[in-house]
Amino acid sequence: MNEDYDLAIGHDKPYEIAAFAEKHGITIGAAELILFAYSPSRAACDTAATAFLTAVAAQANRQSAR
Repeated sequence: MNEDYDLAIGHDKPYEIAAFAEKHGITIGAAELILFAYSPSRAACDTAATAFLTAVAAQANRQSAR
């Protein structure tokens, strides 16, 4: 995560979709869904992105174990 970006932007302002997607390394579509569900809270959006990436990694591990 780019901490300079977080410091430069107020935590009370919603994320821009592209910036959020880039920050977390997710697709624009995934970013749109997360932001739609959890905005305007940046903390909630960041937590949801982490949970999403954890779920994707777990699914990939299950798939590779087959």
